[in-house]
Amino acid sequence: MAETNHEAPVAVANLCKAFNRQTVLAGLTLNIDSGQTVSVLGRSGTGKSVLLKLLIGLHKPDSGCVRILGQDIARAGPKQLNEVRKRVGFLFQQAALYDSLTVAGNVDFPLSRHSKMPDAERKDKVRELLASVGMEKDLEKLPSEISGGMQKRVGLARALALDPEILLFDEPTSGLDPITATEICDLIVDLKERRKLTAVVVTHDLRGARLFSDRFVLIHQGKSVIEGTFDDLRKSRNALVTQFLANGEEVMSCPHSE
Repeated sequence: MAETNHEAPVAVANLCKAFNRQTVLAGLTLNIDSGQTVSVLGRSGTGKSVLLKLLIGLHKPDSGCVRILGQDIARAGPKQLNEVRKRVGFLFQQAALYDSLTVAGNVDFPLSRHSKMPDAERKDKVRELLASVGMEKDLEKLPSEISGGMQKRVGLARALALDPEILLFDEPTSGLDPITATEICDLIVDLKERRKLTAVVVTHDLRGARLFSDRFVLIHQGKSVIEGTFDDLRKSRNALVTQFLANGEEVMSCPHSE
């Protein structure tokens, strides 16, 4: 349900970003209401992952506005930006776990750095978070000792450590076998139902995205081609949308990076 009295937690307006002479985003506008999960689709190189980095201030826009939880990210100082980032969880494409830390140590890292929890309470929370993603039996293992799918589970537990209001997923099923990819999608569905989080998912996995997405945005040449439900996409007569859906399973199951 759209918010009526408050600004959407994710509000992007006329967003433009280029690297050297290559335009990546060219006037993108997107609002995501509280509790919604929106999947961002598009071919590789269309700016999907760049969009996520703009949302948390890893890149600055050339023009346009990015507001997260009411804060203008582009104009936020380091302290303000840090406070916003504590309220946003990020699951990286490759999980981005710290190789030298155990599974438990990776999940504890944001807690030990940004919270004032006593050690015993932090330990309990780490176990709880890992149990919620099915990794409670692997606390003392190193990332190199677990599979790619398990690493994504740990990355998701870490992203949830500070009880974020927004979650950003960068290709959550990329590089995974179909069974493991389905398990990750099921975890996202479970999170959606239990935590009522606002989420932005960059993905090529259209089949998986249909399980958890309220809306879809298809980006082409830096702009939104269509935004709506999956039924809206299916009913569209736009040639690009039709082609994208027709080739969706074949194209989007391939592990790309941007």
